[in-house]
Amino acid sequence: AGSASIALLLTSALAGGLFQRAILESPGAFRPLAPLADAERAGLALGSDLARLRQMPAAELLAKTDLLVPKVRGLTTPRILRPIRDGWVVRENERDAFQAGRFHAMPMIVGGNADEGATLTAAWPMRTPDDLRALMATSFPNATDRANALYPAAYDGEVRRRVAEVFADTQFNYGVWRLAQANSLRCAQTWRYQFLRRRAGRQDGPNHGEEVSYVFDTLGLAPAGQEAAPFDSVDARIATAMQDAWVRFAASGDPNGEGLPTWPRYRADEDRHLEFDDVIRAGASWRRRQMDFVEDYYAGQDDAQ
Repeated sequence: AGSASIALLLTSALAGGLFQRAILESPGAFRPLAPLADAERAGLALGSDLARLRQMPAAELLAKTDLLVPKVRGLTTPRILRPIRDGWVVRENERDAFQAGRFHAMPMIVGGNADEGATLTAAWPMRTPDDLRALMATSFPNATDRANALYPAAYDGEVRRRVAEVFADTQFNYGVWRLAQANSLRCAQTWRYQFLRRRAGRQDGPNHGEEVSYVFDTLGLAPAGQEAAPFDSVDARIATAMQDAWVRFAASGDPNGEGLPTWPRYRADEDRHLEFDDVIRAGASWRRRQMDFVEDYYAGQDDAQ
């Protein structure tokens, strides 16, 4: 997807000089990437006869991809059906590249939404606390007790929310946090946001992708797979503020200006961001305990290698 691709391009030597500013909305970044050899082996599950695969109807080929996608996957292990470390365009995991300073630092806006995981895990067959604990054991070996403490579920009714939270933290929130940290160390023009506005009448959200209709002034349209929600003057005001900030950033490298509270530059020691909600205001330390846990887990994996 768009911002995940941008994050990868920031680490690619081939992308040097191709763009001068970056806006990343909910990037699926800092996830481990599968190496080329693993992806090639997985591809053989679809068939080894390339000519036959090219003749296969699209629907039949797409059905075969289910062989590569588990119904529930580990949250800290590589996925085959996404970009890989091919050794040419992408040579290393983003976490390694950004930590070592091997990336294209530039003026950046990066942020995410309050409820990134709910819609993306809605179909996962996870209903009981035992299901959740199994996911934690798969995703965080050697750190399962701490994971269970951070994402507790004492009864079935809590499980869906905890699954959505841990998915969001590992697949989106952690990447946003680390991107802001790394870029800010080399480029002071780094701004982070959190999109928190929940539409009237909604019981969850804002879900993954919901900020897009604000940025592009399409409030009547819903993200793919979601139902359109009613909007009001508050939504229109937030949309105008976001559009103006995005355009100012694209033009000058600074989103601040008329109609927007001061958006503080991101600094790792302050961990501040701008919240787009009913009231637009600065905030800090979004889900910091969970972010520290994910970072500690990956750091432990580094030490074990």
